[in-house]
Amino acid sequence: MAVPRPRARENPVHDHRRLGRDLDLFDTDPLMGAGLPYWLPDGAVVRHTLEEYIREAEQAAGYRHVYSPVLGKRELYEISGHWSHYSDDMFPPMKLGAEEVVLRPSLCPHHALIYRSRPHSYRELPLRIAELGGMYRSELSGVLGGLTRVRAIHLNDAHIFCTLEQAVDEARAALELICRAYADLGIRAARHRLSLPAEGGKYVADPALWRRATALIEEALDASGLPYESAPGEAAFYGPKIDVQIADPAGRETTLSTVQIDFHQPARFDLHYTGPDGAKHRPVMVHRSIIGSVERAVAHLVEQHGGAFPPWLAPVQLAILPVSEAQEERAVSVLNQTTAQGIRAELHGPGEGSLGARVRAARLVPYQAVIGAREADGDLVAVRLRDGRRPGAVPAAELLRLIAARVRDRRSELWESA
Repeated sequence: MAVPRPRARENPVHDHRRLGRDLDLFDTDPLMGAGLPYWLPDGAVVRHTLEEYIREAEQAAGYRHVYSPVLGKRELYEISGHWSHYSDDMFPPMKLGAEEVVLRPSLCPHHALIYRSRPHSYRELPLRIAELGGMYRSELSGVLGGLTRVRAIHLNDAHIFCTLEQAVDEARAALELICRAYADLGIRAARHRLSLPAEGGKYVADPALWRRATALIEEALDASGLPYESAPGEAAFYGPKIDVQIADPAGRETTLSTVQIDFHQPARFDLHYTGPDGAKHRPVMVHRSIIGSVERAVAHLVEQHGGAFPPWLAPVQLAILPVSEAQEERAVSVLNQTTAQGIRAELHGPGEGSLGARVRAARLVPYQAVIGAREADGDLVAVRLRDGRRPGAVPAAELLRLIAARVRDRRSELWESA
């Protein structure tokens, strides 16, 4: 089903490669290498907040979190099929005595081993295993850029082991989780794509597997009510997938979130569960990523919001601005109260410049609390909002309660409308 494409935004400033550096979110260094950005303190705050958000959302949806190593023996990826279908995008093996180990290009083989490590009954299914883990792709230097194409990726990944009858509902539930996350983060999907194989590609040669998986994926998409279009040549090597596409300011599309139904790896790893008949049955493996890689998600959020993140995601949520040195003691008192409320705040004193200059420097901070002589005497703060509104003077404790409530509820509105 065809869907309209979003119009490209005109503002060239909203390029995360420039804005992310201007805002001190991330940077790179030649000694670390291309495609290996590092996170500065404010960027680390955004990343950590995003990671905590997705973990909470997954826990509420019944996922169990695990950790697995970023290395695996070459044999692991030979079993999974990555070595024969995907080795061009993997880093070369490293010799460890008589063994060869590889930086993993994907988390799914590790999660298959975690599932296989314990016996399972049909009563446990669906079993949802999630991890925010590192993986590595040997990308060519010419395609690397900012946070969108990197060599060290931290993926919000999960694998659901379920019965055949549960697979469609699990895929549909993953799509619903993606939609809720996009609403909370202010992300707009450009389109939903059914990614299928193409003739001559490096895919698992099992026509029956592809037909079964494609039918289930289409059923999940139809049940979700989301419009979508087919894209031959975009499938994973082991099965079809749903790709949620996003667009950058120039209108260029990338994939952020995915949902896949996989019959291949459960067979390769000989996964099974005990059914109600006491016999062994093969589970279906549903792969899904709600926000994709943290790197690509943050890049898109920078561009989507122009650095003006929703209050709950902003690296600094409140800027406290004493007009003169006479109000600095009161400003420090307000700053100390923000810690108990869980608010990320900074004090910008008169030593940093004029009040106007400090207001402009904090223009992307959702809330500003200006403290002049009148406010200090009355235990008040004069509120300025990022969008230019000035609600006026309110008690400091009242402003902190309002900010804390909006952060806790992940609301995007800065203030109640008049």
